[in-house]
Amino acid sequence: MPPYTIFYFPTRGRCEAMRMLLADQGQSWKEEVVTKETWLQSPLKASCVSDCVRQGSCTGSSPSSRTETSPCTSPMPSSDTWAAHLEEGKAQYVQELPRHLKPFETLLSQNQGCKAFIVGDQISFTDYNLLDLLLSHQVLVPGCLDSFPLLSAYVTRLSARPKLKAFLASPEHVNRPIFGGHKI
Repeated sequence: MPPYTIFYFPTRGRCEAMRMLLADQGQSWKEEVVTKETWLQSPLKASCVSDCVRQGSCTGSSPSSRTETSPCTSPMPSSDTWAAHLEEGKAQYVQELPRHLKPFETLLSQNQGCKAFIVGDQISFTDYNLLDLLLSHQVLVPGCLDSFPLLSAYVTRLSARPKLKAFLASPEHVNRPIFGGHKI
Protein backbone atom coordinates (compact mmCIF):
# COMPACT_ATOMS: atom_id res chain seq x y z
CA MET A 1 0.00 0.00 0.00
CA PRO A 2 1.38 3.47 -0.90
CA PRO A 3 2.48 5.54 2.09
CA TYR A 4 0.49 8.60 0.99
CA THR A 5 -3.12 9.14 -0.04
CA ILE A 6 -4.19 12.29 -1.85
CA PHE A 7 -7.78 13.32 -1.29
CA TYR A 8 -8.52 15.93 -3.93
CA PHE A 9 -10.88 17.03 -6.65
CA PRO A 10 -10.45 15.55 -10.15
CA THR A 11 -8.24 18.48 -11.21
CA ARG A 12 -4.63 19.56 -10.97
CA GLY A 13 -5.45 22.61 -8.86
CA ARG A 14 -3.34 23.34 -5.82
CA CYS A 15 -2.59 19.65 -5.34
CA GLU A 16 -0.54 19.18 -8.50
CA ALA A 17 2.58 20.61 -6.86
CA MET A 18 2.28 17.93 -4.16
CA ARG A 19 1.95 15.26 -6.86
CA MET A 20 5.07 16.67 -8.54
CA LEU A 21 6.98 16.55 -5.26
CA LEU A 22 5.97 12.95 -4.57
CA ALA A 23 6.80 11.82 -8.11
CA ASP A 24 10.15 13.61 -8.18
CA GLN A 25 11.11 12.20 -4.79
CA GLY A 26 10.23 8.66 -5.92
CA GLN A 27 7.29 8.30 -3.55
CA SER A 28 4.15 6.37 -4.39
CA TRP A 29 0.65 7.50 -3.55
CA LYS A 30 -2.94 6.67 -4.24
CA GLU A 31 -5.68 9.08 -5.23
CA GLU A 32 -9.11 9.40 -3.67
CA VAL A 33 -11.28 11.68 -5.80
CA VAL A 34 -13.36 14.11 -3.78
CA THR A 35 -16.51 15.68 -5.17
CA LYS A 36 -17.58 19.17 -4.20
CA GLU A 37 -20.56 17.71 -2.37
CA THR A 38 -18.39 15.33 -0.36
CA TRP A 39 -16.04 18.17 0.52
CA LEU A 40 -18.84 20.40 1.75
CA GLN A 41 -20.87 17.74 3.58
CA SER A 42 -18.24 15.65 5.35
CA PRO A 43 -15.63 16.23 8.03
CA LEU A 44 -12.94 15.58 5.40
CA LYS A 45 -11.99 19.24 4.99
CA ALA A 46 -11.21 19.69 8.68
CA SER A 47 -9.23 16.47 8.82
CA CYS A 48 -6.86 17.22 5.93
CA VAL A 49 -3.20 17.72 6.67
CA SER A 50 -0.37 18.49 4.30
CA ASP A 51 2.63 17.62 6.47
CA CYS A 52 4.30 15.70 3.64
CA VAL A 53 6.03 18.90 2.53
CA ARG A 54 7.70 19.34 5.91
CA GLN A 55 9.17 15.84 5.85
CA GLY A 56 12.44 15.00 4.17
CA SER A 57 14.48 17.58 2.30
CA CYS A 58 11.76 19.48 0.47
CA THR A 59 11.48 22.47 2.77
CA GLY A 60 14.73 24.16 1.86
CA SER A 61 18.31 23.64 2.89
CA SER A 62 18.55 26.11 5.76
CA PRO A 63 16.32 27.66 8.41
CA SER A 64 16.24 30.93 6.45
CA SER A 65 15.27 29.20 3.20
CA ARG A 66 12.57 27.24 5.02
CA THR A 67 11.18 30.56 6.21
CA GLU A 68 11.35 31.97 2.70
CA THR A 69 9.67 29.04 0.97
CA SER A 70 6.18 29.70 2.32
CA PRO A 71 5.61 33.26 1.09
CA CYS A 72 7.78 32.87 -1.99
CA THR A 73 4.95 32.16 -4.40
CA SER A 74 2.56 34.73 -2.94
CA PRO A 75 3.09 37.34 -5.72
CA MET A 76 1.99 34.77 -8.32
CA PRO A 77 -1.73 34.43 -8.96
CA SER A 78 -2.94 30.87 -8.49
CA SER A 79 -4.69 28.91 -11.20
CA ASP A 80 -7.82 29.32 -9.08
CA THR A 81 -7.47 33.09 -9.54
CA TRP A 82 -7.02 32.50 -13.24
CA ALA A 83 -10.25 30.49 -13.33
CA ALA A 84 -12.14 33.37 -11.78
CA HIS A 85 -10.84 35.63 -14.53
CA LEU A 86 -11.52 33.33 -17.48
CA GLU A 87 -14.95 34.74 -18.17
CA GLU A 88 -14.24 38.37 -17.38
CA GLY A 89 -11.05 40.30 -17.05
CA LYS A 90 -8.84 37.86 -18.95
CA ALA A 91 -7.27 40.60 -21.03
CA GLN A 92 -6.35 42.59 -17.94
CA TYR A 93 -5.01 39.48 -16.22
CA VAL A 94 -2.81 38.66 -19.22
CA GLN A 95 -1.61 42.27 -19.36
CA GLU A 96 -0.68 42.22 -15.64
CA LEU A 97 0.95 38.76 -15.71
CA PRO A 98 4.48 40.03 -16.56
CA ARG A 99 4.38 42.20 -13.44
CA HIS A 100 3.67 39.06 -11.40
CA LEU A 101 6.40 37.05 -13.13
CA LYS A 102 9.15 39.67 -12.84
CA PRO A 103 9.88 39.11 -9.11
CA PHE A 104 10.61 35.45 -9.82
CA GLU A 105 12.98 36.33 -12.66
CA THR A 106 14.73 38.73 -10.28
CA LEU A 107 14.89 36.13 -7.51
CA LEU A 108 16.45 33.59 -9.87
CA SER A 109 19.01 36.15 -11.06
CA GLN A 110 20.05 36.67 -7.43
CA ASN A 111 20.28 32.94 -6.73
CA GLN A 112 23.14 31.66 -8.89
CA GLY A 113 21.47 32.73 -12.12
CA CYS A 114 19.05 29.80 -12.31
CA LYS A 115 21.69 27.20 -11.56
CA ALA A 116 20.16 26.61 -8.14
CA PHE A 117 16.54 26.58 -7.09
CA ILE A 118 14.14 29.38 -6.30
CA VAL A 119 15.44 29.48 -2.71
CA GLY A 120 18.82 27.96 -1.96
CA ASP A 121 20.63 25.05 -3.53
CA GLN A 122 18.15 22.25 -2.77
CA ILE A 123 14.75 21.70 -4.34
CA SER A 124 11.86 22.65 -2.07
CA PHE A 125 8.10 22.58 -2.21
CA THR A 126 8.26 26.18 -3.41
CA ASP A 127 9.98 24.96 -6.58
CA TYR A 128 7.24 22.42 -7.31
CA ASN A 129 4.58 25.02 -6.59
CA LEU A 130 6.20 27.62 -8.83
CA LEU A 131 6.84 25.06 -11.57
CA ASP A 132 3.19 24.02 -11.50
CA LEU A 133 2.04 27.64 -11.71
CA LEU A 134 4.43 28.40 -14.57
CA LEU A 135 3.48 25.28 -16.53
CA SER A 136 -0.21 26.08 -16.07
CA HIS A 137 0.30 29.65 -17.19
CA GLN A 138 2.21 28.48 -20.26
CA VAL A 139 -0.92 26.54 -21.24
CA LEU A 140 -3.28 29.40 -20.41
CA VAL A 141 -1.12 32.23 -21.81
CA PRO A 142 1.25 30.73 -24.41
CA GLY A 143 4.44 32.74 -24.65
CA CYS A 144 4.09 34.27 -21.18
CA LEU A 145 7.70 33.32 -20.34
CA ASP A 146 9.19 34.56 -23.61
CA SER A 147 10.59 37.72 -22.01
CA PHE A 148 11.82 35.86 -18.91
CA PRO A 149 14.86 33.80 -19.94
CA LEU A 150 15.73 32.65 -16.40
CA LEU A 151 12.18 31.48 -15.70
CA SER A 152 12.10 29.69 -19.05
CA ALA A 153 15.40 27.96 -18.26
CA TYR A 154 14.14 27.13 -14.75
CA VAL A 155 11.02 25.45 -16.15
CA THR A 156 13.09 23.52 -18.68
CA ARG A 157 15.65 22.42 -16.07
CA LEU A 158 13.12 21.29 -13.46
CA SER A 159 10.88 19.61 -16.03
CA ALA A 160 13.88 17.58 -17.20
CA ARG A 161 14.45 15.91 -13.81
CA PRO A 162 13.93 12.22 -14.77
CA LYS A 163 11.16 11.25 -12.34
CA LEU A 164 9.41 14.59 -12.68
CA LYS A 165 9.68 14.43 -16.48
CA ALA A 166 8.03 11.00 -16.45
CA PHE A 167 5.23 12.29 -14.23
CA LEU A 168 4.64 15.37 -16.40
CA ALA A 169 4.37 13.11 -19.47
CA SER A 170 2.05 10.62 -17.75
CA PRO A 171 -1.61 10.35 -18.76
CA GLU A 172 -2.57 11.02 -15.13
CA HIS A 173 -1.01 14.48 -15.35
CA VAL A 174 -1.68 15.28 -18.99
CA ASN A 175 -5.36 14.30 -18.88
CA ARG A 176 -6.14 15.99 -15.56
CA PRO A 177 -7.70 19.45 -16.13
CA ILE A 178 -5.80 22.40 -14.68
CA PHE A 179 -8.87 23.38 -12.70
CA GLY A 180 -12.30 21.82 -12.46
CA GLY A 181 -14.67 24.45 -13.76
CA HIS A 182 -13.23 24.47 -17.26
CA LYS A 183 -11.79 21.87 -19.61
CA ILE A 184 -8.26 23.26 -20.05
